Amino acid sequence: MSRRGFAGLRHAARAALPEWWPVWLGLAALFLPTFASLATGAWIGEEQAHGPMIFALALWLLWRKWAIVQALPPASSATGWAVLAVGLVLHLLGRSQHILMFEIGAIIVVLAAIVLVKHGVSALRVLWFPFFFMLFMVPLPSEFVAAVTMPMKMAVSWATEQLLFAAGYPIGRSGVVLQIGQYQLLVADACAGLQTLLTLEALGLFYLNLMRHPSAFRNIWLALLIVPISFSANVIRVVVLTLVTFYLGDAAGQGFLHGFAGMVLFLTALALILAVDSGLQWLARRRMAGARGEGT
Repeated sequence: MSRRGFAGLRHAARAALPEWWPVWLGLAALFLPTFASLATGAWIGEEQAHGPMIFALALWLLWRKWAIVQALPPASSATGWAVLAVGLVLHLLGRSQHILMFEIGAIIVVLAAIVLVKHGVSALRVLWFPFFFMLFMVPLPSEFVAAVTMPMKMAVSWATEQLLFAAGYPIGRSGVVLQIGQYQLLVADACAGLQTLLTLEALGLFYLNLMRHPSAFRNIWLALLIVPISFSANVIRVVVLTLVTFYLGDAAGQGFLHGFAGMVLFLTALALILAVDSGLQWLARRRMAGARGEGT
């Protein structure tokens, strides 16, 4: 950004300060304790470690769209006050009763209410994707997660067994327990659970929103293929952990390299998304060329 652009941003920030400082103070008083609890609690565990990444990316998406919001005609929606009341009740219940789903969900509801009150429904339409994206940081009910996670772990365990057996490794499986050589590995929720799948889904949708392909064919198919891409990335992560354990021992598999396999998961998912997107781009070009050929 040019020096003139930075000066324009500083000028706009100073002009908006009298109007926005009560909002920022209110948000800080309301949610700083929540973020402090998350930073020392849920967000340092593997299951919810994606939370800060999702929130940071959502804020960046909001910032990218904010110029469009400011260019809209001045408007306000009375519905915003009702939405704000719902958000405050959610926050109160979540904070007092230790219901993490309500406490994190209240952040999204309150921010959406502020947009409605300050800029109206049109602004919320412009910002719909960042708010939708933030939903991925809201933890789901544990009963639902447990019910969905077990079939997913079974599928990932089966796929890992089939791949490594086909590659000639001495591997067997009992449920979600893999036996390779003298080592046993339990496929845990963090390795192949619903939260991991949702995080990879969020990564794929973020990529899709960022690219904004003009081809509807490419967008629809990439959105649909995010699910098998996420599953494949989970399988690759478990395969990597299994091979690390087989060659380097159980301590290596459960120690530092276990965390490194998490990086492998996201890098693999990103590489698969890029590869599939390239393939869809090639198919879209073929379809367009075919349509032109039929038209001539």
